[in-house]
Amino acid sequence: MKKSIRTVLSLLLVVLVAVFLLMIEQNKAQHGMLLSVLEKGAILAVVAVAMNLLNGFTGLFSLGQAGFMAIGAYTTAILLIPVDAVDSVYYMNGINPGIKAFKTLLESAPAPVQTAYPFLALVVGGLMGALFAALIGIPVLRLKSDYLAVATLGFSEIIRAILSSPQMDTITNGSYGLNKIPGFSSILTTFAIAGVCIGLMYLLIRSTYGRAFKAIREDEIAAEAMGINLFRHKELSFVASSFFTAIAGGMLAMFMRSIEAKTFSITLTYDILLIVVIGGLGSVTGSVLGAMLVTASKEWWLRFFDTPLAIGGVSIPLFRPGFRMVVFSVLLMVVVLFYRRGLMGNSEFSWDGLYGAVRRLFTGRRPKKGGAA
Repeated sequence: MKKSIRTVLSLLLVVLVAVFLLMIEQNKAQHGMLLSVLEKGAILAVVAVAMNLLNGFTGLFSLGQAGFMAIGAYTTAILLIPVDAVDSVYYMNGINPGIKAFKTLLESAPAPVQTAYPFLALVVGGLMGALFAALIGIPVLRLKSDYLAVATLGFSEIIRAILSSPQMDTITNGSYGLNKIPGFSSILTTFAIAGVCIGLMYLLIRSTYGRAFKAIREDEIAAEAMGINLFRHKELSFVASSFFTAIAGGMLAMFMRSIEAKTFSITLTYDILLIVVIGGLGSVTGSVLGAMLVTASKEWWLRFFDTPLAIGGVSIPLFRPGFRMVVFSVLLMVVVLFYRRGLMGNSEFSWDGLYGAVRRLFTGRRPKKGGAA
């Protein structure tokens, strides 16, 4: 298939997705659940691709995603809560005077600055996550395999404990959490930010740095023999992954409108790891597909299993609150058994591949090289 045709098809797909999102957003009353699932799925897709960048493409088994999401979420939330709502949010011990003065100064800034401020707050949250990653990466990236996983998991729990500690009351509001966080003006904004983040990570993977990441994943000794600085590239992958993970944490805070430390428990990291494994280690499009499918299954499609059901006056005992997760777990086992490399493996979506699959379906013949009929 010619490159120009692939470009046109890609642009057409983006336009169709945008039109679809606008249509369902105009009917929020009827499609509220669908909007929520799509928005949360887009946010988790960013985290999943970021985790895949580290685990799937670089071969570093990290479990600190929830901690970096918490850093980004709290940083973004603190910056975005309006000044007139600060006193009602920090009603126990008040907010740090320096933070309040800074927020008051920002509200008097020119209109263009205020318009771009939510996006700047997300970037600042990402930079905070990257900073912490750069600092802890110095000791922990010298560890391998399970030891690295345990170290990053411990970091995540430490961050959660610090954010909810009484000593942080005037900054993070401690165990009371933060609320009244301004949300996104449109679901298109969420998808646009997610698309930019995923696109930047894809470009990084396709760059010379990405090829170095894959070389480290395959064989560290051979990669070092070829002149690749192992620690430098591991640190770069770790920092980049944490940056985008923290941005996704800020997006989650804006989506939920309120957060607390327990939102970023170990379970969140496991959910993201689950998405990556189902989509396929080493596949960006697989992570996006996995995020949408897992979110839709947990939040929407399987919810009827939590509702009591009676047939012919006989109550079905299994249909009760919580049974949804049992069914979801069984489906996951089926997927893992029959798709051990995930839905996409280490492959990416391509128009040529789609064309070949459709052609084989209807004709039983493979297309000739170059896409000729």
